[in-house]
Amino acid sequence: MKRVRNTLHAFPLRSIALATCFATASGLAWAQDEDTASEQLLEGIQNGERVEISLPDPEKQLPLEDLRKFTEVFSRIKDAYVEEVDDRQLLESAIKGMLSDLDPHSTYLAPKDYEDLEESTSGEFGGLGIEVGIENGFVKVIAPIDDTPADKAGVEAGDLIIKLDEKPVKGMSLEEAVKLMRGKPGTTLTLTIMREGETGPIEIKVERDIIKVTSVKSRMLENGYGYVRITQFQADTGSQFRDALGKLEDQLGQDLDGLIIDLRNNPGGVLQAAVESADVLLDEGLIVYTEGRIQSSRLRFSARAGDVIEGTPIVVLINGGSASASEILAGALQDHERAVIMGTQSFGKGSVQTVIPLDETHAIKMTTARYYTPNGRSIQATGVKPDIEVRPAELTELDSKPFFTEADLSGHLEGKNEKQQDSSNAQAEDETTSLVNKDYQLRSALNLLKGIRILSPQDKGKAEGSSQ
Repeated sequence: MKRVRNTLHAFPLRSIALATCFATASGLAWAQDEDTASEQLLEGIQNGERVEISLPDPEKQLPLEDLRKFTEVFSRIKDAYVEEVDDRQLLESAIKGMLSDLDPHSTYLAPKDYEDLEESTSGEFGGLGIEVGIENGFVKVIAPIDDTPADKAGVEAGDLIIKLDEKPVKGMSLEEAVKLMRGKPGTTLTLTIMREGETGPIEIKVERDIIKVTSVKSRMLENGYGYVRITQFQADTGSQFRDALGKLEDQLGQDLDGLIIDLRNNPGGVLQAAVESADVLLDEGLIVYTEGRIQSSRLRFSARAGDVIEGTPIVVLINGGSASASEILAGALQDHERAVIMGTQSFGKGSVQTVIPLDETHAIKMTTARYYTPNGRSIQATGVKPDIEVRPAELTELDSKPFFTEADLSGHLEGKNEKQQDSSNAQAEDETTSLVNKDYQLRSALNLLKGIRILSPQDKGKAEGSSQ
């Protein structure tokens, strides 16, 4: 605000009052000292000076015409809708619409939604066992969770659900669809889905159950090669991952020759858990950073010193069901050249949601930032591209005529370790047939690790040392 001395008379009082009303209605804050500003204004009017008041930029204020339109619609619904609607219900619906129209991940959290959010991060909840989102008005399966009813029934990542029982999902909010999918354990829900490559809709019946998600699973594939499957990122996934690696090395009795981390159909979860998992395998450097409009959404996460498996070769498996936190882990390991990423392109959810409380029982979950890999890549809508693309395939071993070898010849000279080698080979084959030989991507990852070990300079050094 400034005063301009002029021979003209002061503006009429009504003009000043009108300007003051507009300033108050728009939430205009007076200059640094409101009392001083008010005194100067009154002094200028009394002295017959021309007073200029700086009003806020109209483009930055609430659009009055749109607000009038909102109140008009609100009034029309109250007066003419076929059934009486409560004011609170209408306002909550308006809030839900305002958030859901921003992006598929922003939403309004009523008290029940708070409970659902806690269940999804704690690892136990009721339902079908699928992570879902909204795409073009339909419910899209991001990924089925391992060993759940949906997974066992044959639901796949990328499926579009068009009906739940007899109810079309077109036009439903994600919350409404999730409510229909949840229910008493033992009850059945029929999913009508559209799947790429199919000519028409498919119906899949799924029996609801209590979903208990084990975040980290591990086993030894072959002597020296470990396998860790992360199904989703929960609050304690980072510590579970570290423990799983320790158990594999304890079981082997030495360092691992190679590690496969399976993030396929991992829908994501807690950001901090993905950061902790990456920290387990990195010695230093940036893991992920986020960028948003407000200061609190600009974060950077870096690794602390200490790679628990000390440079052991790693292959990470991803696919179209790998989203969010799993992309953070894969992207960090890829940028640091700590792992080879294998499989197919990931889902591409590169945004961060923040839960903002409104009161003791309500909140909003809103997208507040995008996350970036250490090299500055945004994964939003593009995903992580694998270093080696390997698509799922079913392999059938070809029948071939038997070949005779030296061992089949009558009276052959017996090999030094012939009997011992036969028994150990049979044992190794029994252990891996059920998992590796039925999964082409996993088999490819294991073969790559074996190739890396064969060509590893440190292993060559060991071999030379033992032959001297």
